[in-house]
Amino acid sequence: MRLLYSALWWVGLPFVLLRLWRRGRKEPGYRQYIGERLGFYDHFARKPAPLLIWVHAVSVGETRAAQPLIDALLRTYPQHTILLTHMTATGRATGQQLFATHGERVIQSYFPYDTGWMCVRFLRYFKPQICILMETEVWPNMIKQCVRYRVPVMLANARLSERSLRRGKKIGTIMREAAACIDCVAAQSEADAARLRLFGARNVHVTGSIKFDVEAPGEMIALGEQWRSRFGDRPVLLCASTREGEEALILDALKNLAGRDFLTVIVPRHPQRFDEVAGMITARGFSLQRRSTSESVELPEGVDIVLGDSMGEMFAYYAACDVAFIGGSLLPLGGQNLIEACSLGKPVLIGPYTFNFQSISEQAVSSGAALRISDASAALRESQSLFHASNRRITMSHMALDFARKHQGATVRTVTLVQSMMR
Repeated sequence: MRLLYSALWWVGLPFVLLRLWRRGRKEPGYRQYIGERLGFYDHFARKPAPLLIWVHAVSVGETRAAQPLIDALLRTYPQHTILLTHMTATGRATGQQLFATHGERVIQSYFPYDTGWMCVRFLRYFKPQICILMETEVWPNMIKQCVRYRVPVMLANARLSERSLRRGKKIGTIMREAAACIDCVAAQSEADAARLRLFGARNVHVTGSIKFDVEAPGEMIALGEQWRSRFGDRPVLLCASTREGEEALILDALKNLAGRDFLTVIVPRHPQRFDEVAGMITARGFSLQRRSTSESVELPEGVDIVLGDSMGEMFAYYAACDVAFIGGSLLPLGGQNLIEACSLGKPVLIGPYTFNFQSISEQAVSSGAALRISDASAALRESQSLFHASNRRITMSHMALDFARKHQGATVRTVTLVQSMMR
């Protein structure tokens, strides 16, 4: 199975690189540092630090979740450097933004493609003391080479849905073998821990979600409050991290909604879709203001929708809204992170599909911090109801804050596990 897996990587590599180049048309970051994905690091200005902690965060969500952990590791190990790796250009850009003030204590690279040869080159060049994979990243060849080179592996902030468990079992022994080679797993919930054990993981601990420990930057809160003052008296519905197919559902429901008296802010999950979503909005006759064309998001009279076509400002969008709908949940895509909205005390709406955040979503609903709706029309009707019932909205706001605060502390528990592994 391992030979077949590796052979498939080599056969598919030309097509993978071609896809990378095509994605680079809209996102230039995909055409940069391609050598890193192939295991070449000669462009680095200097040799990597001898004391190196490696954290892998595939994309934007994992990178943001890694921030409290990386900050805690830098405090705990003042002589060490953090190597932060990614798979996506947006993840790398997010890392640059989050850790710009850390100087050379945080360095970045792309994760190499999962062939034994490329993984060996990566490990020989950087020589990390520990590998910390965020959330769901299980790469068989890399984990195998970490065992070979005696690099302990942790899966941090780990989650595994029922759907992913079923898929993993279909792949066969190679993934279960990789899971069994992970030295320590820090799971988000008891349910995640149980599924990870079924998947073959050992030494599994329940530490909670590190995302509850992410703090909203003060400048983002100030920016959001500035936007809100310029939005006027209308209530604001934020549709956050929407995915392909969802914007059309939301816009069609808005078109058919009677008595619409609120401003809608739509922030697509993927930046390459910003122009596409803008076209969808104008094609339906809505008046549009794009964030990218107005530094202060000034709203002329009669604007129906603000398009949040910017990166790294999600906390500002949450600070500017009155109710937040979390995207990825109207269609069977698994949902997105609702914790940031709760941490700012925003009433949350989620759709029927939240299997990527199943435990957290269910807890948020049961605690009164979130409401589950059936479709886009129901989301708009529920938003209107909350806008007109201020006491109910304020109660949900308090419950959201309580929910977020009650689940903090995962970072400390995870660092304790890292310390035991480093010893």
